[in-house]
Amino acid sequence: MRIGELAALTGVSTRTVRHYHHLGLLPEPVRLPNGYRAYRLRDAVLLARVRRLAEVGLSLDEIRDVLADDQGKDLREVLVELDADLARQQEEIGVRRARLAGLLAEPDLSGDAVASPELAAVLHDLSAGGSRFAEMDRQMLTLMGTVAEADEQERVVELLRPLAEPGMVERGHVLYERLDELTDAEPGDPRVAELATDLADHLPEEMVKELLGNLPEEGAPWMAAMYEDLSPAQAEVFRLMVAVLKEKL
Repeated sequence: MRIGELAALTGVSTRTVRHYHHLGLLPEPVRLPNGYRAYRLRDAVLLARVRRLAEVGLSLDEIRDVLADDQGKDLREVLVELDADLARQQEEIGVRRARLAGLLAEPDLSGDAVASPELAAVLHDLSAGGSRFAEMDRQMLTLMGTVAEADEQERVVELLRPLAEPGMVERGHVLYERLDELTDAEPGDPRVAELATDLADHLPEEMVKELLGNLPEEGAPWMAAMYEDLSPAQAEVFRLMVAVLKEKL
């Protein structure tokens, strides 16, 4: 079959097929005397598997490892693996639909409803009524917990839980209020450096390690979006806080 037929059979575009060739995920097939690629059934199975692995969230490097393991297997074994990929994807979709059904059954949907019950409970304890910054922080943490995989969501909850302990909640509310007070301040305000240090001291050690271990590059899209919602002084607080945390570790 030709590239257009292969693409139509597996539900991808011809551009995607060429891209996978370029990345080395899909080997180049034999070419006919007229120069056209001639694809076989195994190529279609391999392409379908690449697509499914990408859909379930594997990175390109992880897909390469899986495909390397496929080498030497006969077609039946590869088909069995593809069927297993589809079964995992079907199970994941079932879990997501069950979560959606639970949300749709809620009489009054709120922003926290998209988070797991465990995360919603922690965020409720962390909230500080009337604080604009607390509300923005809640939205960001809700997003972080919502987009995470199930096992990662549990990790997010465990990292946040110490902040919901007695004493820590009250201190967090005070820090939120101090951040709100910097809404109209300049980055050089003397309160900025002091607050950055106090915020760094407030974060639990495990959270600090996780934060620094997954810190995106300056200018990353979501970082840029977050800074857009902050005043210059508030943004400077967080830049200085990261510098303090790096020194501590």
